[in-house]
Amino acid sequence: MNMLKTTAAYALTAATILTASHAGAADKKPYNVYLSMSYVGNDWQTQSQNMIEALAKRPEYKSKVNLKVQVAGPSAPKQIQQINAMVRAKADAIIIYAISNTALNSAIKSACQAGVKVFTYDSPVTEPCAHNITSDNREIGRTGAEWLAKRLGGKGNIIMMNGVPGTSVDSDRTTGAKEVFAKYPDIKIIAESAGMWSQAVTRAELQKILAVHPWDQIDGLWMQTACFQAAALEDEAGIPDDKKRPCAGGGDNGARVQMLPSGSVKGDGAYRPMGIPGISLDSPVYQAALALKTAVKALDGEKIEGNVTVPLSKADSSDIKACVTGTWTEMAAGCNVFPPELVNNPGWFSGIFSQELPEVGLAAALKGEPEAN
Repeated sequence: MNMLKTTAAYALTAATILTASHAGAADKKPYNVYLSMSYVGNDWQTQSQNMIEALAKRPEYKSKVNLKVQVAGPSAPKQIQQINAMVRAKADAIIIYAISNTALNSAIKSACQAGVKVFTYDSPVTEPCAHNITSDNREIGRTGAEWLAKRLGGKGNIIMMNGVPGTSVDSDRTTGAKEVFAKYPDIKIIAESAGMWSQAVTRAELQKILAVHPWDQIDGLWMQTACFQAAALEDEAGIPDDKKRPCAGGGDNGARVQMLPSGSVKGDGAYRPMGIPGISLDSPVYQAALALKTAVKALDGEKIEGNVTVPLSKADSSDIKACVTGTWTEMAAGCNVFPPELVNNPGWFSGIFSQELPEVGLAAALKGEPEAN
């Protein structure tokens, strides 16, 4: 897959976190590993869970890992309560999508003091004992905003659709974008709403905005996800493909299909190639699976150093490339979007490939099944 070269490989922070196995853990199998999820009302989190569960099914992990999943929802107190209960239940490792980068710190510190290995994915925390696996979400916001501003020639009316309020991911992306737009005084944000990283919610919020600001008042869109829905609403308004607004958005597969040249792959309705100018970048979906793989290494006694920053999942109109079969090997060769005949859900996220995870790919993200290799 074509990744933004924010790092030549995984970037390690200067700080070193020693994650040698706590006493006796390397001799204990299976390890009790908990996945603590917060907000789950979108395809990205479903795929994340699918991929970590697929990895846990691999023969080399199945005998080692007893994976248990809990969902706190968008509530820091509930996630804290669940983490504390996981420690009492003798967890060996806890993998967390943190609802807050600070609110969980006390519970995480207590877990570490009890000998539990704590890893976060995508949404990092500031407690030093946790090992964060994340992408640069502020860079996601900045890169999409810069692309859109340049595409519009530095002027025009735009819509902003954000993510889940209160999460560090949403805050970082929105802050990064607004830092860029502030440098373009002729770029006007005429409406802003929370799309909750959901296709359905984003569509509903966009419809509310369009009731006040019709398409002829909008020149472009910056969206944390669901550029697909913007083009679908333009379709319904009778706007031809060559007049559709440029969109800087997330990694949903539907938006990437719409960026493909017209007729390049089969598609129906709005889920078809349109040649829409766009950029699609996101936190890759495989981070939870990578956290599990790293946690098992730590529990086996391997020393894991520092926090990990993974490359962004990125594609734009100039380098969009359709997969044919969707194998891990094909993704490694550079394809970055899946035709509708392979992935029938346009809200599904394309950023599933990692050089570090040949064990999981398309089957993992779709069905929770490991690669057949």
